Amino acid sequence: MEYVIREIKPSEYHFLGDFLYEAIFIPEGVEPPDKSIINQPDLQVYIADFGKYPDDRCLVAEADGRIVGAVWVRVMNDYGHIDDKTPSFAISLYKEYRGHSIGTNLMKQMLSLLKSQGYEQASLAVQKANYAVKMYKNVGFETVDENEEEYIMVCRL
Repeated sequence: MEYVIREIKPSEYHFLGDFLYEAIFIPEGVEPPDKSIINQPDLQVYIADFGKYPDDRCLVAEADGRIVGAVWVRVMNDYGHIDDKTPSFAISLYKEYRGHSIGTNLMKQMLSLLKSQGYEQASLAVQKANYAVKMYKNVGFETVDENEEEYIMVCRL
């Protein structure tokens, strides 16, 4: 599959709501929540006022003439929060574009970008049952903490 990875344009920030919804892990056999779930404060922290903070970064994957995936980071008090210097990851792809290494390449390029900009590490939280755990480990994330449902992972840059 042909695609390009590039920085998001400010005029495309509105797509982050769609990708935030796509990032919600829904276990097999569970009914997906209504899209309005992204309006909850604990999810809005990922996208509210994106681009207005110095640590906001986003890369998108473009294929078939449209944005099909996004990886974005910001320093925020989210589920994967480590400290006030460590950006937290969010990533998602439309379902039909998963399984083509696009997500892995998005992650690798974002990690490279963060390293080039002087960040020492990045973090994320992921549900233990999420198939993406393997990808996160493959690009260098390690589990530093966990609770009943989630791993808290860090990638040292």
